[in-house]
Amino acid sequence: MINWPTNPSSRTQGVHYGASKIMDGQGRENVKIGSKVEIVLKADQRTGKLTRGIVAEILTSSAFHHRGIKVRLKDGKIGRVQKIYPVFPEINGQEYQEGLT
Repeated sequence: MINWPTNPSSRTQGVHYGASKIMDGQGRENVKIGSKVEIVLKADQRTGKLTRGIVAEILTSSAFHHRGIKVRLKDGKIGRVQKIYPVFPEINGQEYQEGLT
């Protein structure tokens, strides 16, 4: 099960959401296979509608892309990364964020 933040509304770089940091998807070094992300599909570029998923493959070969790194999600959808959610280790099936109680 994917635990998504409940209100990730801003599209700016380095949005602070609670104690975590949501990164934008313009830098390839930030995009990792297995990352929880939101992408914009080609068909949704005009509306900006975001689709959530987990990265299966990174398709952009360059280190930076101003509209977002292109990826294929595990469900096969392809789009450009707009948001990357931090991954926290799990302890006893619960995500653990150091310093939070």
